[in-house]
Amino acid sequence: MSPPSLEQKIGQLFILGFTGDKITSDHPLVEDIEKRNLGGVILFDRFLAAAQDTNNIIDADQLKKLTASLQNLAADTLLIAVDQEGGQVNRFKKERGFPVTPSAMELGQCPDLEATVASARQTARMLADVGVNLNFAPVVDLNVHPENPIIGRYGRSFSADPATVTAHAGAWVSEHRRQGVLSCLKHFPGHGSSRTDSHLGFADVTGTWQEIELLPYQQLIQGGLADAIMLGHLYNRKFDTHFPASLSRATIQALVRQKLHFTGVIVSDDMQMKAITAHYGIEDACCKALAAGVDLIVIGNNLVHDPKILPKVMETIMQGLDEGIITEERVEEAWKRIRNYKQSIKKDNGQQ
Repeated sequence: MSPPSLEQKIGQLFILGFTGDKITSDHPLVEDIEKRNLGGVILFDRFLAAAQDTNNIIDADQLKKLTASLQNLAADTLLIAVDQEGGQVNRFKKERGFPVTPSAMELGQCPDLEATVASARQTARMLADVGVNLNFAPVVDLNVHPENPIIGRYGRSFSADPATVTAHAGAWVSEHRRQGVLSCLKHFPGHGSSRTDSHLGFADVTGTWQEIELLPYQQLIQGGLADAIMLGHLYNRKFDTHFPASLSRATIQALVRQKLHFTGVIVSDDMQMKAITAHYGIEDACCKALAAGVDLIVIGNNLVHDPKILPKVMETIMQGLDEGIITEERVEEAWKRIRNYKQSIKKDNGQQ
């Protein structure tokens, strides 16, 4: 098998949302996977920018068929991702035949880790059973501002205490690994202290962010329990006076790579959130993110729907390479991390 071309490596650096509960031969995603070598997809149970009959998730049997058909299109393992945190951030609903899952806040209030281990095991088994191999969870944000409009209000944080968050998140990651499902810590460097929602605009945490918000990341990385880290669209002038974390070379290189010594995959939050789209064109933002050090770029295609977004973004990145904004070494580095990330699924699942 011949090695992938530069363009095929670039395709691997993206996770893309799409509409529909099945894939037909004329679906735009087919070309994205077969021709552009798309790295992964993300599933949703509802789309905000498209008709409601375009959802990806109907029930378990339908999902198994969908994920199998997606993997059959891919030359290599396709990352099939979902946000299945539990509680209110829950794509697999009870009314679709899936078990109820408690929120992180509910689990964090338990006197020990038994309930978290059980919930994580149930969640990971459910995901693995329907062909999902990546869960964008757990949230390791500290609940330091309970009225936070996107974390505290929805019970997405285990606790305000770093040790509690670390313990529960570690149990979550471990149980997912046992079922062959990857996980992703989020939202770096900490969304729990924000007063605004990055879905709606820049979340400036300069005046509210605290150093203790790094502790769960630091301890989980040191314990070998960080498969990937998702960067929030969080602006902090202490780290970068120009860019949010998701576009910030200073944050990624000085903080994530050098201070925390993280060598794994760095993932962007959805690049179609208004924190990004209100200030940058999405193509330019993706180019900036890759140049800054993001390895895996998420385009949800949910808040805004554009079935032709991948070729547009890839063309901009190729232009960035021509202009020296991005180097081939940066693409190669990201591609290798994602390749290793995918290989870890097979190892954890007992496959060779």
